[in-house]
Formats: sequence, C-alpha cells, structure tokens
Amino acid sequence: MIHKKKISSKIFIDGGDPSETAKAEQLLGFIDGQTTNPTLVANNPIVKKSLEKGEKFTKSEINGLYKKIIEEISAIVEWSVSIEPYADLKTSAEELLSQAVGMAEWSSKAWIKLPTTAQGLEAAKKAVANDMRVNMTLCFTQDQAAAIYAATKDAKYPVFVSPFVGRLDDRGENGMHLIENILKMYEKGDGHVMVLTASVRNFDHLMQALRLRSPIITLPFKVFEQWAGKRFMLPSDDHISVPSQLTSIPYKEISLDKHWYQYDLYHELTEAGVKRFAEDWNRLIR
Repeated sequence: MIHKKKISSKIFIDGGDPSETAKAEQLLGFIDGQTTNPTLVANNPIVKKSLEKGEKFTKSEINGLYKKIIEEISAIVEWSVSIEPYADLKTSAEELLSQAVGMAEWSSKAWIKLPTTAQGLEAAKKAVANDMRVNMTLCFTQDQAAAIYAATKDAKYPVFVSPFVGRLDDRGENGMHLIENILKMYEKGDGHVMVLTASVRNFDHLMQALRLRSPIITLPFKVFEQWAGKRFMLPSDDHISVPSQLTSIPYKEISLDKHWYQYDLYHELTEAGVKRFAEDWNRLIR
C-alpha cells in the first residue's frame, strides 16, 4: 500500500469484473476509477460462463447486466467509471447520444466513452453542451487529440482522451511517445482535457506513464498485480525505456484553435477498434 499523495497520476483499473476492482482497492488502498468497454464486459466471469454454456443474451439482458456491473464498480472506485455505448462504423452521433443519455444515469460517477471519429466527436460536442462527462477513446494521433480538445471546449467537467499505447506498440510504433506528445501539445491549452493512458500492456508502460505524470493511467489487473508485487514502486525522474524495436513517433506542432472537423480524424486503428468492440458486443446477443 502506498500513500495516495505520492502518486501524481489518478489510477484506474481497466476491466469488466468488479471482483478485480475490489482486490485492487484492497491492495493499493484506493482506486480512483475504472474504464470498461464491450470487450471487457464480454470477459466478465458471469458473461463468459453463460457463453460457455451456449447461452446468449437479449439486448435488454446484456444492458441490464452491464448496468449491474457499473453499479458494483461505482460502489468501489472513488471518482470515475467509463461506460461505452454500442457503436459500429455506421452508428450516428444521434444514436450515440441517445445511448449516452441513458447510460449516464447508471452512475453518478459516469463518464461516457465515445469513439474518436467524426460521429463520436459530434456526439461529444452535444454531450458536453448538456453537462455530460465524456471519455474519447481509440485515440492514436495528435491530430485526433487536438480535435477532441476543440470539440469539447464548452465542457463543464474534465474530458478524458484515451490514447491506446499498446495497440501502437503492436504495429511497431512507440505508443508512449504519443502520450508524451499529447501532453506537450496540451500545455498550450486550457486544461479541460485530461490524458488517460490506455491499452497499457506491461509494467514498463506504467512506469513511463507515471514518469510523464499522465493525469490518468488505466491498468489491466495483471499489470496492477505486477505493480503490487513490486510494492507499488515509483519511477525515478530520469527513468527512460525506449525499446529498440519500436519506431519513434515524432512531435508535431499543431494549433488547438481550429474547428474540430478541420483536423485529420482518420486512423486505421480507430476504425479497427470500433469494429472489434462492435463484434465483441454482437457475439453476446442472440
């Protein structure tokens, strides 16, 4: 257990199993929040057991189970729970917003996860105008992060941007460079967007994110257990780890003053991520 004030980042768990949240909270002494998504809900033990029996769910049943999971997590974490509406590549901003309104009522700690696409950003702009809290997910570029900043300037509450570092690593790019680049770019802004380091795959990702003072870091339980096994050690200020096999992602000078739709929003990993989440959700439904 470590004193909370020693950690400059807020610590989230990335998962869909409230029992893991409870274990993490017992080990660390607190958990600031949690991120969920369709894939993580599909891996919830109750859901997996049903699928192993060949039993699927109606849309109403799976949404009811998702709501129950969120309620259990909300009782454990201190601040935030990210909830992700269903989205495929054809889902409109209006459809996303309609789901978001309902899901926001599941918890007083709800942040709604929306994809970093044109429709997701349009939904986010409308959501924050109605004082909803949003977490923009599947972010892979500075341009996307700049668009998120521009689209959510009217936000009453902090907006999260979730760059997926592990998925960039998977294709040979150093995902942690993107975190560093977005943090540097946001230094020119007003502070309404918080960088949430996501798709953390290993202990080194955690150490680098802590060294960079990423405002939020979300950890899969296996990485959290590794950290606990090292007694929640913190990195030195000069901690550097640059895997030789990963390509550097250079910093770009980007203005934050343009309209959100003027930025380049496309990234193939964003599109692939939306497809994967939709497939994982659809396989639960009969």
